[in-house]
Amino acid sequence: MPVLGREFYNRDTLAVAEDVMGKYLVRTLPEETLVCRIVETEAYAGPGDKACHSYGYRRTPRNSVMFGLPGCAYVYFVYGMHHCLNFVTEAEGEPCAVLIRALEPVVGGDSMALRRYGLPYNALSAYRKKNLLNGPGKLCQALDITRAQNGADLTEGPLLLRDDLPGVFLEDATARAILSGPRIGIGYAQEAKDYPYRFYYENSK
Repeated sequence: MPVLGREFYNRDTLAVAEDVMGKYLVRTLPEETLVCRIVETEAYAGPGDKACHSYGYRRTPRNSVMFGLPGCAYVYFVYGMHHCLNFVTEAEGEPCAVLIRALEPVVGGDSMALRRYGLPYNALSAYRKKNLLNGPGKLCQALDITRAQNGADLTEGPLLLRDDLPGVFLEDATARAILSGPRIGIGYAQEAKDYPYRFYYENSK
């Protein structure tokens, strides 16, 4: 199945944030390939969005990737402990991105569980399974995503996005209703804190 091309990301950020729901994130490591399905996102709509790192076209060494080509990974480090994965969107020079907030494991669940909890997937409690990938920092830890992947081209790897996976039979994600609501943890962003820029599946929260 072809990898999603740059044209997928070179669109309105809110559209990408919703359309990326249910897509497959493929993380290639030297020893294995991990696959997850995207189940929660947040849109950060660039210079006019007070919650966005590039609000007012502010450019820093940390966010410079946002000003580049759409379809690249923007990975930043926050609170001195967590990495967060974003997809750069819209035209070059228009710094927007989609934050990946939560995933579902598809291939490589044992490896993800070992990174998060030091246990194989089947040894996890129901609580730990639920919390394996349900946060930006958690999923980056599980997939070994760090600042080393900042700027990685999502059309080439080691991070890729696919629309489907041949031979993988899962509940059809498109059958679930996608809801929207305010983003999480951006109380500083004045009126932007209430924008319905977070997308998630019905009954997943």
